[in-house]
Amino acid sequence: MSETILIADDHPLFRQALMLAVANVAPGARVVEAGTLTAAARAASDAADLKLIMLDLKMPGAIGYSGIALLHAERPDVPILVVSSAEGASVAEEARAFGAVGFLRKDVDLARIEDAIRVALGGQAAAVPSTEPVEQVRREVAGLTPTQLKVLLEVLAGKLNKQIAFDLGMSEATVKAHMTAIMRKLDVQNRTQAALIARSLGLDLRG
Repeated sequence: MSETILIADDHPLFRQALMLAVANVAPGARVVEAGTLTAAARAASDAADLKLIMLDLKMPGAIGYSGIALLHAERPDVPILVVSSAEGASVAEEARAFGAVGFLRKDVDLARIEDAIRVALGGQAAAVPSTEPVEQVRREVAGLTPTQLKVLLEVLAGKLNKQIAFDLGMSEATVKAHMTAIMRKLDVQNRTQAALIARSLGLDLRG
C-alpha cells in the first residue's frame, strides 16, 4: 500500500505547488487534497495509510490554531507540517505546541518545502522549549478528542447547547456530556473558564 499525504489548503494553485514538492520527495505517494478544515478532518480520519498532513492555518472552518489541534486529535500518530502565511513571532512555536512538527511560511522556496517534507516523513521534529504551566495547558487542549474540540470551538463562537447540538448533529445531553469532559480535562468549573483558556492559547485568533 502506497503512503498517503494530505494537503489541506483553500488555494488550489498553492495546493498544486505543494503537490509538486511532494512528487519530488515522495514520487510514489498518493496525495489527497482538502480545501476546508471539515474536509481535511474527514480525509485524515479516512486515510488508513496517512503519513503526513500539510496544513494551512487560515482555512475555512479554522480558528487560530484549531486546525492543528483538530487534525492532531484525529491522527495523533501522523506528523503535521504547517505551511502558512500566518504572521507573528510566536506562530511557529505555537503551531508546534499544538501538535505540528514544523512551520514554514508560504513565501519560502520550493527546495525548503521539500527539505521540510523529507524531515517530517523521516519522523523528525524540532524541539520546542517547555514553558510551564502554559505548556501543560496546551497539552491538555491538544489532548481533547476531535468532537470535544468541535464543541469547544462552538462555545468560543458564543453558541448555546441547543445550537451546538443542532450544528453538530447530536443531542443536547451529548453536548453537555462533552462539556463535562472538556471541563474535567482542562480542570475548570464552567464553560466560560474553558472558553477563556482556549482563547488565551490562540484558538480563536482570526485572520
